[in-house]
This record gives sequence, C-alpha cells and structure tokens, in this order.
Amino acid sequence: MFQKILIANRGEIACRVAATARRLGIKTVAVYSEADANALHVASCDEAILIGPAPAKESYLCGDKIIAAAKETGAQAIHPGYGFLSENADFAEACEAAGLVFIGPPASAMRAMGSKSAAKTLMEQANVPLVPGYHGEQQDPDFLQAQADRIGYPVLLKASAGGGGKGMRVVESSAQFKDALASCKREAISSFGDDQVLAEKYLQRPRHIEIQVFADTHGNCIYLFERDCSVQRRHQKVLEEAPAPNLPQERRAAMGEAAVAAARAVGYVGAGTVEFIANQDGSFYFMEMNTRLQVEHPVTEMITGTDLVEWQLRVAAGEALPKTQDELAIHGHAIEARIYAENPDKGFLPSIGTLRHLGTPASVMFELGGDAKAPAPVRIDSGVRAGDAISPFYDPMIAKLIVWGANRQQALARMVQALSQYQVVGLTTNVAFLKRLVQSTAFATADLDTGLIERNHDILFTAAPEAPAAALALACAALMASEQAKAASQVNHPGDPWSSATGWRLNQPYLRALSFSDEFDYTAHLSYRADGWLFSTGASTSAPDTPQQLHLTAHQGDDYAIRLGEQTIHGVVRRDGDVLHVFTGGAHYQLTYHDPMAHAGEAELDTGRLTAPMPGKVVAVLAAKGQQVKRGEALVIMEAMKMEHTIAAPHDGVIDEILYGVGDQVADGAPLLAFKT
Repeated sequence: MFQKILIANRGEIACRVAATARRLGIKTVAVYSEADANALHVASCDEAILIGPAPAKESYLCGDKIIAAAKETGAQAIHPGYGFLSENADFAEACEAAGLVFIGPPASAMRAMGSKSAAKTLMEQANVPLVPGYHGEQQDPDFLQAQADRIGYPVLLKASAGGGGKGMRVVESSAQFKDALASCKREAISSFGDDQVLAEKYLQRPRHIEIQVFADTHGNCIYLFERDCSVQRRHQKVLEEAPAPNLPQERRAAMGEAAVAAARAVGYVGAGTVEFIANQDGSFYFMEMNTRLQVEHPVTEMITGTDLVEWQLRVAAGEALPKTQDELAIHGHAIEARIYAENPDKGFLPSIGTLRHLGTPASVMFELGGDAKAPAPVRIDSGVRAGDAISPFYDPMIAKLIVWGANRQQALARMVQALSQYQVVGLTTNVAFLKRLVQSTAFATADLDTGLIERNHDILFTAAPEAPAAALALACAALMASEQAKAASQVNHPGDPWSSATGWRLNQPYLRALSFSDEFDYTAHLSYRADGWLFSTGASTSAPDTPQQLHLTAHQGDDYAIRLGEQTIHGVVRRDGDVLHVFTGGAHYQLTYHDPMAHAGEAELDTGRLTAPMPGKVVAVLAAKGQQVKRGEALVIMEAMKMEHTIAAPHDGVIDEILYGVGDQVADGAPLLAFKT
C-alpha cells in the first residue's frame, strides 16, 4: 500500500479521499489555487502545495504543476477525484512517465471511453445495446442536420468529450437545429476543449440508470449494482438513489452483465460507471462510461457496506478486488441530494457568496464499510464550512446529503427530515426545492424519468407562501432580544428605567409596529408587558389580529424558544444585514426588516440596464445599437461556471448602447447593455 498520495482535486471529493487515506494510515498532499488557500480540503490533508491562480486552467488543470508537486513532496501516487484531470489520458500517461501511480484506469481505457463516438462503436462490437443515432467524425452542420432529420425529432445533441450535462441540447425540430448546434459547440469547446458532437434519438420518459463497475489487474471485474439518477435538471443529476426502484432482478443482472462486458471491452481497471438510458418498457441502451469515481458513489457504498475509495487505493497498489460478485448484496435503500448554491426559481442560476451560517443535521462524513445492514442514517460529504465562499471559479456544490433506510419509505422520511434541518445563510440554495421534490407524489411513488422536474413544474416551482405568525413572532423576539442586549451593554446605571430597552412607560404600555417583507408585506404589533409582549399581525395598526401573549423562554446564540399563546415554538434566527433568516417548522423564511431609521434617502435603482447575473464571459451579442427588441428576446449570452446564461429583454424597447463585446469578462452586476422604451 502507498505511504503518501497527492489528491489532484478540491472540495468535497478531496476531503472524501483524504478521510479514507487517513483511516488507512496514508499521508496526503493537497493542491490548491489562490482562491482555495483557506479551503477545507487544504486543512484536511497533511501537506498542501499552491499550484496557481484561481482559474482552473491555471491551477487544477495544470498537470505539470500537479506532477511537480507530487515529486516535491514524495507522493507515490495521484488520486484525481472527479472532474478536472480525472479522465485525461495524457495526464495519466504523464504520471506514469514520472514514476507516479495514477489512481484510475489505464490511459487506453480512458481514450476508448472518452470519446462518446468511439465508445459507441466499441460497445456495438461488444453487443451492448445502443440508442439510434450518429456517432461519426463528420461535423459539417448541414450533414449533422441531415442526420438529425433521418433519426427523427426530438434529437439529443451531446458533446462527444463531455459529461455532467455540459454541451447537451434537446432539439425539437429541424428549424431549431442550427442554433442549438452552435450553442452546444460553444459550451463543449469551453468545457472540454473539443467541440465535436454526436446526435441521438431523444427517448420519451426514459430513466437514467447507471451501474457501478470495478476491475483489478488480476482479471477480476464485478458490478456493485445500480443507481437511479433519473431526476435531473439541465441534464445534471439532482437526486440519486440505490437500488433503482421497481427494477426486476432479471433486468438488474442483465444491465450489470452488460456493464461488465463494456468494461472488459476496453481493458478497464479501477472504479467506473456504465450509464444506461432505460425505456419504460424495460429495454435499455448504453449511453457512456465515466472512467472515474462518480459524484453519487456514496449511495452505492451505503447499500453495499463498501468504501469505494479504499477499493481504488488497493487496486491501484496492485491488490485484488476485496470481494467477488457472489459476496455482494443489497442492504436497504440510500438516497443522495446535491445541495447547491443556486436559485431554482431563476433557472437554477448559480449563487455566489459567503456561507455566513451553516447548520446541518447530525451526521457522519461517510460510512467506513463494515456492516452494510446498519450504516449511519445520515451522511454529509462536503468541502466547505461556515465562513467559506462559493466562488464563480468552481462548481457551486455545498454538500452531498445522503440518507440510508431499511427500505425506500424510511429513506424518504429521513431525507425530508434531514433537508428540514439544513440551514444556509449568505446565498441562495436549492434546499427548499429539494424538499418539495422529495415530497412530490411523482418521486415518492417512484414514477421516475428524466423529465420528472419539467412534468411537475407547477408543483415544484410554487409561489412562496406567506410567513406564518410563528416565524414573525420569532423574528420579533430576536429583534427585541438584540435591542435589550445592546442597551444593557451601554447602560451606566442598570436601575435607570429610562435607559432600558424593555419598553417601560409610566402610565400606559408601549405600542410598537415592526414591518417586514418577503414576497408579501407584514406588520407585527407589539404591546410591551412586564413579562413579555402582546403580539398580533395585520396589514395596519387599525386592523391587527387578536393579540396573543409572546414570551421569550430560552435564547442561546441564534437558537430561540418562544411561547406564543399556548404554543411553544423553537427556531433559529440569523440576521444578515436587514434580513432575518428564520428557520422553524422545517422551513426557511427570509424576512427583510424595514427599520424606519435606516436607509433614508437612498436613490432608486436604475432599471434601464440589463446586468450580469454573476461574473462570467460574454460569448455572444445578439442585438445591435438602435435595434428594436421585444420582451423576452435574447440579447446577450454569457458563460459562467461552464454554463450558458441568456440575458433577455425585460420589456419592449430599443437598444441604446452595447457595453461589452464577445470575449469580454464581466463582473457580477455589471451593466451589459442599455435600452429605452
């Protein structure tokens, strides 16, 4: 076994690999960019080496710098994690040439599977079923359009060198083909440095089922069952589970054997995933093979009692697989939810900012193998802590939340509970969306396909509800507690009632109205009493609800317990500027407090300009100065976090000025163009 390895990655996967290495007594070396100097993965390793500026192409994608760091620190092997250089055959060969072990498959296997087109040809020869399509080298737009017309619409365009949903477009008609192809190729060249695409028949209501395979250098190759990854947005996975619900044993075995055949066809070694698209009628087709560890590997670990990173290390060190196919069995059910800094209500636009508060359910980082029949019920794999920043340079994942249950029903209940306990302040997340998704009838009843989110759009993207009285009462109690603490720290004469913040008045109670807003406007009315307040809500002081006694019964940090009437309410209230984030009853309410003494005289925002939703690069300008445009018409296309974002006209008007050109880098909030009505 190795004495020291270098982890050529960042974030949660680097922390994940470091944890297993530490358990096995293997020393670890982290590499980091200037943006990650204080990152958790750096603190999780025994040593750390700076390899360059924040952009990945100047740091985490620089194989020569990573190899030099490994040599400098005496590492014997390099674990690439996933993403970055994990499927780069040239890097794997460079490691070998430098006398380092690449903890992954042979470069030949990566090359064979790295091109989706070449992989389809190999799979056809290995009798693995394929989706009808065109996988050749000819890339002339007219030729590709003719192939799409032949296949029949809808057609799926995919970057041949791609993965993770990047460079993928569904084309509904021949008239849409050329624009979709151009967009697909732009994203492909940006993400993978290769704009070759393939075209396939887009199946209606398919399931995305993938098989975890593992092979060693002794000729052994097995599969560790399947994962259902059908719930996706923008062709990127949102929820994953193992085993796949309602999958007959015969089909499970057939898919597993097909996956092993695919791995053997390319002389595979190490951890890999063979992805299939499965029809509702039970037929299935090869999509691609990911020649690395997958983001969703924890659900496989939870149901099989294995540590797949340990298996990777052992196989890379020349050992045989720890188990045979006959020794593997499925125990229980596991579900993984990817918690992202993104806004589901704005097309899952990534969110950038600092994690000013991070509260999580009780968990272990990962299950250390052993007893698969009783793993920890909740596991969190994360690469960030409270105070860390989600930057525009890397994937905006905050954590992977994984739960295990004796059956799917128990796993679902645990996931809902765990999501209810997840608290993030500082940026927008998908936590509330994930909770609605897990609780939806479609997911709860396992009515799964890759269009589940779109089919249930009206259920999943509901308007925010009004904040309940409990949330408003907690916000008021937090404000009062803060005021009283501040006043107490400034009082020179503690017995002086005129200097107190308890609302003391000589002849009558102190009446106060507190204004809040989210999507709605609220007024909370407080009448001070010696032992608390009388609390009511209403649109104005003339029409409040029936007052109820409000008492602050316990307060420690951001944790509050109040009694409202006869009801005891617990919650967390975290203030971030003017916004009070109230977590109670498994929900998150963001209440802006309107202090009448603050923000006087602020200028109105300029609404005549379109601004960048985040830092990024302009890749296309679709309008010209003086052009008349209609509401919703695409004006600028930006690329940020390897994804394209279209800036559209908010209303009819005339382009007054173009402020940036193609290739320009723009900051978050930068005006891109101006127009007038």
